[in-house]
Amino acid sequence: MPPYVPFAPLTLAPEAAIDLQMHTTFSDGHWTATHLLDHVAGEGFALVAITDHDRLDTVEDLQRLAAACGVRVLPAVEMSSTWQGDYCDVLCFGVHPGPSALATIADITHRRQEENVRAVYAALMAAGYQFPRAGEVLAERGGEPHQFDDLVDLMEAHSYTEGIGRALKDAGAELGTEFITADLGAIVEAAHASGALALIAHPGRGDGFARFDAAQLDRLRAAIPIDGLEARHPTHTPAQVEDFLAYARRHRLLVSAGSDSHGPPGVLPIKYPAETSRDLLAHLGIELR
Repeated sequence: MPPYVPFAPLTLAPEAAIDLQMHTTFSDGHWTATHLLDHVAGEGFALVAITDHDRLDTVEDLQRLAAACGVRVLPAVEMSSTWQGDYCDVLCFGVHPGPSALATIADITHRRQEENVRAVYAALMAAGYQFPRAGEVLAERGGEPHQFDDLVDLMEAHSYTEGIGRALKDAGAELGTEFITADLGAIVEAAHASGALALIAHPGRGDGFARFDAAQLDRLRAAIPIDGLEARHPTHTPAQVEDFLAYARRHRLLVSAGSDSHGPPGVLPIKYPAETSRDLLAHLGIELR
């Protein structure tokens, strides 16, 4: 099965602006989908990917919104996983809408994450924390927390600024809960079965996420047939970018470039030249010339 790209074949200029990792309120972003699409349309992006965590059920809605805004949006998702004890997200491009093994993994992961967040929220309130402004703070999410970042936002907005991490950890430990992920090998296998491409997101990030070097990437590739790496990411140093690009060339891996924008006041979408992801785009039916 080929990747799903509703506007392929497509030709872009090598200098056309793209950004292949962004998030909306469908997961942990602060942009609504319409707000983000209006922004990238106004900024002249030729192609973007909205990669909400563990959400394939929104692909068709995003395509409809994108068409209305005049923006090309690659069907994509960022799947939550781990590698050797650290978080390790996987960007899947060309994901098909509708039922699939990958959609099943995403749906189960997302549902369990939301159940976990609701349980921790209840534990915080039982411990004496009060959130009378929840409707205002989480207005974009219907007034209810869906992601752990929502809990952080609530605590900060209610001046619980000391020991937020410990409070959340203690509430979770009391319930025996933890952030829910899916098996990395199962994600990649399911992505490939549906024709999608699977790339390791921000492989040099660190800060609780896996930080790969060449030797670690060798071990990963020996176990799991990934298609490539997100070589360009705001957390990567110039030296890391060059190392990832060199590694990808040696092993014929695809590379992507993404801002990981979650909306203001954080990182905004970045205008990467399409040339930076030429081979990936070619695999998705998008030619540069």
